[in-house]
Amino acid sequence: MRALGIGESRIEGRVKRGQLHSLHRGIYAVGHRAVGREARWMAAVLACGRGAVLSHRAAARLWRLLSRNPSAIEVTRVSGWIAPAGVSCHRAHVPDDERTAIEGIPVTTVPRTILDLAALVPRRQVELALNEAEVLQLWDKLSIADLLHRYPGRRGTAVLRGVLEDGARCAGVTRNDFEERFVRLVDVYGLPRPRFNADLVVAGRFFEVDCVWDEARLAVELDGRATHGTRRAFEGDRERDRLLLTAGWRVVRVTWRQLRDEEAKIAADLRKLLPPLPFAG
Repeated sequence: MRALGIGESRIEGRVKRGQLHSLHRGIYAVGHRAVGREARWMAAVLACGRGAVLSHRAAARLWRLLSRNPSAIEVTRVSGWIAPAGVSCHRAHVPDDERTAIEGIPVTTVPRTILDLAALVPRRQVELALNEAEVLQLWDKLSIADLLHRYPGRRGTAVLRGVLEDGARCAGVTRNDFEERFVRLVDVYGLPRPRFNADLVVAGRFFEVDCVWDEARLAVELDGRATHGTRRAFEGDRERDRLLLTAGWRVVRVTWRQLRDEEAKIAADLRKLLPPLPFAG
């Protein structure tokens, strides 16, 4: 406003008349104070000075990597110790290849955002963020592997390496491996045998479902990345789940990691969903 020749008295007059509403020092909303989430993110970045970027959980929410809104707006800046009200500031240098902008809001790139997340949130949230980035196809020239090489001792890198290594092992699992392990679970825990790779007709459409117990109207889908990891498969799977549910089927999705690490829990849950076995007296 000063650059446009608007003096202090005219600025103060507009504030008094309700034409400008202060969000942070020197940062105003025009016309009303009820601004949206994105506007508050932008205001926080501007209030933190030149070179600041939205980061960490707030950046993950902007990228749609997290479903819940963070309790505080997080911004990374190079200098300055006193944070604006309602803003959590991290002090770090963010190189040009680790920053971008979404709808004009300066923000860390997806790989840098996930690296920052790994230092703050539980491992499961890091896994979910990586999965969402893959589903949304949010690729970047500078990869997570590049950042791990750039910051070998940074906080959170051990967690992120572990998640990536585990994901690589799971990605190498074939459909046959998955099915054989599930068959073993069914047999070991004494569950009734389902139909495998069963054809179902729902709402006039044909679907192939991994495992089906017809009497219980229960379907189990074995979620391997090889067949379910693309964005198209992600959308198609959710549509199929919705149609099966409205037709009276219950759908349970099981990942390779769950089948490997939580076999007993999965078997116990399936037993609750299946009718009791006839007593053999």
